[in-house]
Amino acid sequence: MQFLRDLIEAVVPTAHAEEAEDVEDSVAAEEEEEDEDEEEEEQADPMDALREECKNTPACHPFDHHFQHCVEKVLKQQEEDDYHSKDYKEDCVEEFFHLEHCINDCVAPRLFHKLK
Repeated sequence: MQFLRDLIEAVVPTAHAEEAEDVEDSVAAEEEEEDEDEEEEEQADPMDALREECKNTPACHPFDHHFQHCVEKVLKQQEEDDYHSKDYKEDCVEEFFHLEHCINDCVAPRLFHKLK
């Protein structure tokens, strides 16, 4: 009988469970991961701040004004009852690209000096 058991154990692999980790160790590891996540979140993207600054410059203000005006106009049109039946539905793509072009021209030379 022992021979048969030894033969079966040799042919069929046996998996053993690992020892359970201490709860304190796993909690400490989770806290370290959360601290790392918080550190990553604290680092703000300098491009976002630069984009906002550039959007408010006198050079980009007219483009922002035209874009906002277009957005308001489109929203008013969407509220109309016959909006879905209209052949032409205005969008603000052109105004958006003019604004983005202005912002990007302002941000590009200043951004790389702020990156580490």
